[in-house]
Amino acid sequence: MRKIPTNSGKVSSKPAARKAELPLDLTGPHVTQGAASQARLYQALCHAIIGGLVQPGEPLPPQRALAQQAGFRRNAVTTAYERLIADGFAVATTGSGTFVAARIPARAAARPRTRIAIPPPQHSALSLGCTDIDAGALQRFRAFAGRRLRAFGPEHLHYGDPRGSSELRAAISDHLLSARGLRCDPEQIMLASGTLHALRIVLGAILQPGDQVWCEDPGYPAARRAIEHCGYRPVSVPVDASGMRVDKGRASAPAARAAYVTPSHQFPLGVQMSMPRRLELLDWARDADAFVFEDDYDSEFRYDGAPLLSLAGIDQLRRVIYMGTFAKTLFPGLRIGYCALPEALIAPVTDARAALDRFPATLMEGAVADMLNSGAFAANLRKARKRYREARDVLASTLAKASNGALTVPVPSQGLHLVARLDPATDPRVAAQAKAGANVGGWLLAETYHRARPLPGFVLGFSGHPVPQLVASAEHLAKATLSALRDTRAATAKPPRALRIKAG
Repeated sequence: MRKIPTNSGKVSSKPAARKAELPLDLTGPHVTQGAASQARLYQALCHAIIGGLVQPGEPLPPQRALAQQAGFRRNAVTTAYERLIADGFAVATTGSGTFVAARIPARAAARPRTRIAIPPPQHSALSLGCTDIDAGALQRFRAFAGRRLRAFGPEHLHYGDPRGSSELRAAISDHLLSARGLRCDPEQIMLASGTLHALRIVLGAILQPGDQVWCEDPGYPAARRAIEHCGYRPVSVPVDASGMRVDKGRASAPAARAAYVTPSHQFPLGVQMSMPRRLELLDWARDADAFVFEDDYDSEFRYDGAPLLSLAGIDQLRRVIYMGTFAKTLFPGLRIGYCALPEALIAPVTDARAALDRFPATLMEGAVADMLNSGAFAANLRKARKRYREARDVLASTLAKASNGALTVPVPSQGLHLVARLDPATDPRVAAQAKAGANVGGWLLAETYHRARPLPGFVLGFSGHPVPQLVASAEHLAKATLSALRDTRAATAKPPRALRIKAG
């Protein structure tokens, strides 16, 4: 048998990264069961090369290492490597070893990969969900994170509490009491990677597949998709100037088991749920033995007046699950959100969390707790409110002025987005044409409706964007809106071809 070079000799002048082990499938349909070991190994190696597990020019493992990994004799590996070289799948270089060939034989070329079109997240001006963190707060966070990393302890080497660290849960409990009037024990707090993650965990703990869930219409599309994706049935409940129409929900789905609402700053319309409507919603939850998910997604950013009392604060966490996040108050990359649970749900939700993904990541929890406890979090919020208030005012005034009044822009007293509306009688295509023509971020207002008749307009974010960029984008959108309106009016005024009569 001809001896071939191995990878255990001299190092090549151009070393390539070697895998500690090569993931080989020795039992799949590509392997002839019952065949000799060298034949099965050859087939598994061909499958790995064709499937891209090892790339052209990449070194194959040393024969001794591969023999130990696969549980074969070394001569079986030598024979398999010789067949790879003979068939053009590999090349051998004396003193360097055996490598995948630069060009794989055409008959073994892999099928082209399926390309999946995934729209990238929006980051342009007027996009929603963009945030900004003060340079001083970022420096403090880096210091806290570095200190926590240097003090790396055993809590990171073991599985933890499914609800998250007790330190951060206690800090969140203090924050909710001072900022939202919500009194809850740290035992009632559960950390999650965001509000949608918390929503999914709690829904799985309290509902059965097929149960109905009230959803605001218009409302937050991502929450509706999450509810539907988990096997529950979203029920569209219209929203008016006082918030969700509880009477409509009772009429269309009296047996619903939960409701998802944004009462402090309704998404997207920005209205606040009135106190009579809040009490009506809580009465329904008690009568129906249902629960209410309160998504308080931007409550920290209130620009006028005192902070509103949360729905969970009114209910005292009996029927309301309160959800919040640090994505907007710090930055989305943290992937830390939380929910406050009624005492009756602590055990089932904790069990559900443990079954789903055990417990949240631990390394950043301490740094966030330090931000809350040190006052750095509150200081960053104060500075962010000032920046965002300026951005809000500039965006609203620019849109109204540049559109010559064609856009009605109520200035929100809370939140990080505003709604610019067209006359309700406007052709819905005008807004779509204008947004495409201006090439700006944000949403069409119609995209947030499910069953109700959509109003024409735009949902536009003002946080996390430089003011000059906001002004320029607002002017582009206003100009494109006026152009789209003129085009629509001209098309409407133009008589049909069949009715035109040539003069004279």
